[in-house]
Amino acid sequence: MEVSCPYCNSKLVNKEGKRKVKLSIIQKYRCLGCNKHFADKDLKHKSYPAKIILNSISTYNLGYTLEQTKKEIAKRFHIKIPESTIHSWIKQYSDICTFHRIREQAIKLHPPEEIIFSHHLQHNQIYKYQLHKAKLHLASKEMPSHKFSQLKAYLDKIPTDNFPHHIFQPKQDMHELTRSSQMKFKTLDFVKEEKQNFANTLASLGLQLSKTNRERHESVQNFMIANDSVTVACEIPVYLTNDDIRYFLSKGFSINLENYQTPITGHIDLLQIRNGLIHILDYKPDADKTNAVNQLIIYALALSSRTKLAVKDFKCGWFDDKHYFEFFPLHAVYPKQ
Repeated sequence: MEVSCPYCNSKLVNKEGKRKVKLSIIQKYRCLGCNKHFADKDLKHKSYPAKIILNSISTYNLGYTLEQTKKEIAKRFHIKIPESTIHSWIKQYSDICTFHRIREQAIKLHPPEEIIFSHHLQHNQIYKYQLHKAKLHLASKEMPSHKFSQLKAYLDKIPTDNFPHHIFQPKQDMHELTRSSQMKFKTLDFVKEEKQNFANTLASLGLQLSKTNRERHESVQNFMIANDSVTVACEIPVYLTNDDIRYFLSKGFSINLENYQTPITGHIDLLQIRNGLIHILDYKPDADKTNAVNQLIIYALALSSRTKLAVKDFKCGWFDDKHYFEFFPLHAVYPKQ
């Protein structure tokens, strides 16, 4: 896995020996760009490896008791952790892992084995669709009932045979699928805000569970859906048809997608419900060097079309462990009246 400096993001780093802690050996580095030292995958001042600490927190937040969490971790990692130690980790990370605020309500709704529904989608490649059933149920208070019902109906339909999975499979007699990540089109002037968000810290923790660059997305998704209080689903498939585009144009939207083959498909990394809005998030390594606006607009238009919710009900953002950018997709494609 490629290592970058946490201070200046430079990838020009040298190994500078190793440090032995209680149960692991941590690689130390020196950045050639800013000359600062840092350690790889190190939770500061911790005797146990990051994977033990973070998996313990995630296991507990699935609804297991401290005793059950201790047994699960012992089974998976062949290590015995005192319950008091696990409890101290949970308490220490409670400000970041905000699921603890709703945990008591959530675990009454579903047992640990069922609280997160998982289904692998064979969509050109394999996508791990996840739905946090308890968080979705509790999020119903965040939205008017009819809007929530429309969103939930779509999310529930995804793993069934009634969902058009064939749309996400290229046909032999057709060109390759038009993916939302490939879209390039002009938008209206709009405000894009850069800020710090819980997603940054959650991503930094989730990344410590990835062994390779290819695992980064899933590690971040798994950690966020288990441990925050607002992420309700991951890898949500969406599609935008020619009829959808014509509808938006008829309503005065400014979108130029004439040169693209439809349906346009994609998979939303993370879906959150907070502050009365549906947040469409995309994890992007090197987020400050990436412009995900077009891709996220397509996601918003597609999910709006599939759920029959207004585009104004959505907010979009992309992030990594250091940067978070967000905007209202409506402002980018609909002229102010």
